[in-house]
Amino acid sequence: MPEQAVADVGLIGLAVMGQNLVLNMADHGFKVAVYNRTTATMSEWIEKIRKEEPSAGNVIGFADLKEFIAAIRKPRKILILVKAGSAVDGVVKQLIEACVEKDDVVVDCGNSMWTDTIRREREYADKLKYFGSGVSGGETGARFGPSTMPGGDPDSWKHLEPIWKAVSAKVDPATGKPIETARPGKPVKEGVPCTAYLGPNGAGHYVKMIHNGIEYIDMQLICEAYWMMRTLLGMKAGEIGKVFEQWNQGDLDSYLIQITADILQQPDPIHKGEFLVDYILDTAGQKGTGKWTSVNALDMGIPANSIAEAVFARCLSALKEERVEASKHLSGPTPSFTGDRQQFINAIRDALYCSKICAYAQGFQLMREAQNEYKWKLDFATIASIWRGGCIIRARFLQKITDAYTRNPNLVNLLLDPYFNEQVRNGQANWRKIVCEAATAGISAPAFMSALAYYDGYRSARLPANLLQGQRDFFGAHTYERTDAPRGKFFHTDWPEPGRPQIEVKASGGH
Repeated sequence: MPEQAVADVGLIGLAVMGQNLVLNMADHGFKVAVYNRTTATMSEWIEKIRKEEPSAGNVIGFADLKEFIAAIRKPRKILILVKAGSAVDGVVKQLIEACVEKDDVVVDCGNSMWTDTIRREREYADKLKYFGSGVSGGETGARFGPSTMPGGDPDSWKHLEPIWKAVSAKVDPATGKPIETARPGKPVKEGVPCTAYLGPNGAGHYVKMIHNGIEYIDMQLICEAYWMMRTLLGMKAGEIGKVFEQWNQGDLDSYLIQITADILQQPDPIHKGEFLVDYILDTAGQKGTGKWTSVNALDMGIPANSIAEAVFARCLSALKEERVEASKHLSGPTPSFTGDRQQFINAIRDALYCSKICAYAQGFQLMREAQNEYKWKLDFATIASIWRGGCIIRARFLQKITDAYTRNPNLVNLLLDPYFNEQVRNGQANWRKIVCEAATAGISAPAFMSALAYYDGYRSARLPANLLQGQRDFFGAHTYERTDAPRGKFFHTDWPEPGRPQIEVKASGGH
């Protein structure tokens, strides 16, 4: 048992994300106590970093959980980086058994479902202060500066805040662009940190879930842009990579566009003169947060159809054997292109940007509804600003969203902001052209198509739901409102049998 507390913070869970976050904190001068269920893993890692990392002296390993807890200064700050779900509860219960105290802050840094975070904060309230924080940026982000999305008790945040502000990615206050990534022993200290307190209980994990849902659709849109060039224009992967490089110099500048350019130009190590991407099997995996976002959209009645389509696209990709067999039996057009190739590439770029605007609009609509559901007060300008660096969806585009919500904190939908309105107005002819070409050529482009359907539906003063509501009233007496009556007054029709013309309309008395 240590004679006195020596660590500023503790971390449990030394998979790659945990290891890198520990080194990040150590680089910034924090003394970090670490504990891992498998002691050998911890010991081997500490031995390794002592040879390679200048800040390894700030890392202290413990094989005993009670000794680990005792080594951390009070009020203790203990970060958990384990698989979401029952494993988190298991670790928290072990900490309780090992005598954490009521004022100790236990921070869940994994991709936990926000409802679990709400439940855990309430369930463990008399034992410890449970706090949730999303951490985005993958392994590199954890090491050199992630975007962090904290939510929970405001007093707990005061204790975590200095650490999170130190280790998070930084952006230039004038331009909003990410500052050069830190390296071991040379952490970035200047700039605006990509972290901010987001709200009570599950707010941080909810915002992280929305980030991941947007990540799904962002990636799918990029893939569809690539596939249009590959399939319809017959371009080679390396050539398409050059296009993405060019796009990354403009409004589409982002981490995902940058890595796409790199991936497409990566030579295959086995087949000389060919590209690796052409040998990667076309089946995509997923960890569930995109599905959570889609299910939550359905639960709250918010039209996040593009995010859902991105999830379904991954599901469809997983049916590889079925698709191969179906390709032998199901017919469609043979893709062919005539026209100006560069103009068509420019049109794909516009379709990608317009669809991206709609995708983010859906994500922010979801957050706007969630704050009403869970009694949060989310600052959308702040959320966009902490996504500008560190996280997977970091992009120049997010400065425009930050600006939009700074101008109008009550903005109902991103499409109604003057900048985004103008961008869609200028790009929608090309957007429609790409959707038409995809349909005509038989190329699956569900993200482009669903984003356009969302846009056209959202801008429509009237939709065919009047007929749908008539159908519901016919078979289920669900009632309907009338265009010539005040909103909130409901009617029901005693519908005749098919082919009989007489009807009787009755006011229902309201529902």
